[in-house]
Amino acid sequence: MRLLHYNGDGDFSLAEFFKSAIPEYAILSHTWEGEEVTFEDLQNGTGTKKAGYEKIRFCAEQAKRDSLQYFWVDTCCIDKSNSAELTEAINSMFRWYRMSTKCYVYLSDVSRTAVNTDELAWESAFRKSRWFTRGWTLQELLAPTSVEFFCRESKRIGSKSSLEQQIHEITGIPKSALQGAYLSQFNDKERFSWIQPRQTTVEEDRAYSLLGIFDVQMPLRYGEGMANAFKRLEEEIDKFNKCLQDLRLSDPRDDKTRIEDTKGGLLEGSYNWVLKTSDFQQWRNNPQTWLLWIRGDPGKGKTMLLCGIINELKKSIPKSTLLSYFFCQATESRINNATAVLRGLIYLLVNEQPSLISHVRKKYDQAGKALFEDSNTWVALSEIFANILQDPKLNNTCLIVDALDECEMDLPKLLDLIIQTSSISPRTKWIVSSRNWPSIEKDLDRATQKASNPIAQHVGKTSRKSMPGRCLPS
Repeated sequence: MRLLHYNGDGDFSLAEFFKSAIPEYAILSHTWEGEEVTFEDLQNGTGTKKAGYEKIRFCAEQAKRDSLQYFWVDTCCIDKSNSAELTEAINSMFRWYRMSTKCYVYLSDVSRTAVNTDELAWESAFRKSRWFTRGWTLQELLAPTSVEFFCRESKRIGSKSSLEQQIHEITGIPKSALQGAYLSQFNDKERFSWIQPRQTTVEEDRAYSLLGIFDVQMPLRYGEGMANAFKRLEEEIDKFNKCLQDLRLSDPRDDKTRIEDTKGGLLEGSYNWVLKTSDFQQWRNNPQTWLLWIRGDPGKGKTMLLCGIINELKKSIPKSTLLSYFFCQATESRINNATAVLRGLIYLLVNEQPSLISHVRKKYDQAGKALFEDSNTWVALSEIFANILQDPKLNNTCLIVDALDECEMDLPKLLDLIIQTSSISPRTKWIVSSRNWPSIEKDLDRATQKASNPIAQHVGKTSRKSMPGRCLPS
């Protein structure tokens, strides 16, 4: 990824970064006009007299005010003469906007005068802005966490949060999507509807601009026509849906709801206490503490406790952090084995970040549904799971498995896999629960001896009765 750096003397320089080395940066969203500064212009030191140069200067100065040294502008940070680079950039665009610290929307058709003198006039200009009619700006609105709007005089108008109601009315996009909900929560038909009122200069871009919205990748074929571009996009989405359907053994979200209903509902007061314990706080706040083990005798409420923890994490963790969980039940043959646990965890991870399905598809496209059902399934899924947790696009991840003691097949393998993730994925944290059985503790201790780094143990109370917990810092 190339980023611009403001040198302070009025010039800009390009720097190239790779994956984990990418620093914090601001990103510009705008509508293309007649005289934009290109990558070639920057390379040749030309373009300073083009109208588009002022947008770059605005982005640089605003980034500097926000204490950001680097910024990205699509017109000049991509070498569009290189077709391979252009394809990679378009397939990465949604992620680049999502990774940005700040996104600045520059509205060249909303003036400072309207903003300062007449609120009704400003809102009218804002609602009519060309920015809301363009195809590429759809992902630029939805992907970043922080989106700020500026008029053509570079004065701040508001943010995606403060202008949420107006943006919802202008675009018809649900407020939850504007607030950062995973787009996979919205069905295909609804997401396709968001592009209907928008236009692109090149007809194929109407389809290509949706790649990030559906979190799929495909080669670009300019000249194929809009109909063919949409056909290929729909085929990729269908492949994703078919793979996800075959991967699904049980939806852990439905299992959680069923368990809560069976037990008479979840009372907030029944789990709030655990959130205040030193063990939970250590697990939550200490980057070195990757595992919290909650154990206790039957009937102590471990499962409902984990349901409550899941609800709390959903409310409090950053939207970029993935949360996946699984509930083992010995009486249900579908969900009482290690392979089922792995399928459930992968299923929820892919639901929250669909691009992760690429790791599944590498094997699924050859084996089909048999990948999840034959004698080699555990081996294949373990490799897939490890690759997912090492994916550079994967952010912090919380994984929760309830009732290890009810995993009646291949529990030692599951425990080994949990421990191995501590060395291959330092951004992953686990919470597991089980009955207070010596055999579970023995297996866990045996597994911890295989970890690449020494593991210290911290044992403390995590229950008002007899449910001790164990935090294992790596």
